[in-house]
Amino acid sequence: MNNNGFKDIIDRLFKSGNPAMLYIGINIIVFLVVNIGSLFLVKELGNELISQYLAFPADFAQWPLRFYTLVTYAFLHKDLFHILFNLLWLYWMGNLFLDFLKSRQFQVVYWGGAIIGALAFALIFNLSPQLNASGASLIGASAAVMAIFSAVATLVPNYSIRLLLFGDVRLKYLLLVYVLIDIVGTSPGSGNIGGNLAHLGGALFGFVYIKLLQSGTDLSSFLVKKPKMKVVRNEPQKKKTEIINQEEIDAILDKISKTGYEKLTAKEKQTLFDASKN
Repeated sequence: MNNNGFKDIIDRLFKSGNPAMLYIGINIIVFLVVNIGSLFLVKELGNELISQYLAFPADFAQWPLRFYTLVTYAFLHKDLFHILFNLLWLYWMGNLFLDFLKSRQFQVVYWGGAIIGALAFALIFNLSPQLNASGASLIGASAAVMAIFSAVATLVPNYSIRLLLFGDVRLKYLLLVYVLIDIVGTSPGSGNIGGNLAHLGGALFGFVYIKLLQSGTDLSSFLVKKPKMKVVRNEPQKKKTEIINQEEIDAILDKISKTGYEKLTAKEKQTLFDASKN
């Protein structure tokens, strides 16, 4: 790969303004650093250090000193297949999410899913008599990615994607399959109970976020910058830009949830596109 090709990849990951691509880039860098660093440590020691200082612990007693792990755990992955699966879904669902909603909304859903997923994992591990919170920890971006997936499937449930061997599948059915798999994966004896609990927590947050948005409550509104007041003297009146009515956007989103994106008129699609860029 020549220098221009490498620069294009770096620009797309870190300078495009796309939060999905940004988190893909950060996760790749962290994965490479951790695995290259493990070459200079005994593997067991490296895993122990990550589990103790960077993974999110289920044990409440560790939270005061490990509060930062609510963020760090979401950038760590067990192996190549773990990160590959998460980043592929983040690429597909993250970019689809951004076709309909804004970057600030992506940020809230992504991190809301990560946090709620981690808390769901810890809560169940501490309440269940069959699980032991001591020593249990969580890593991976799965809960955050699941929140994005759930949000998109809730917003445009009839939107179809083409899957190898299965053909066109609507998002609502694909999400249902994943949720059922995670529920089954929480049964005693399953190999990844903690991860499955986190997935379900993330999926719940994504669903709730969109339902609140459709009812008029945007949990990301705190990220909207308030315009600064300024005095303008002796300036020609500027041409007023078209203001997109929020009720009109809500009506379009409601139509999408009922009949699918493909049923929108060209004007409605343009209105939704314009709103996503504001």
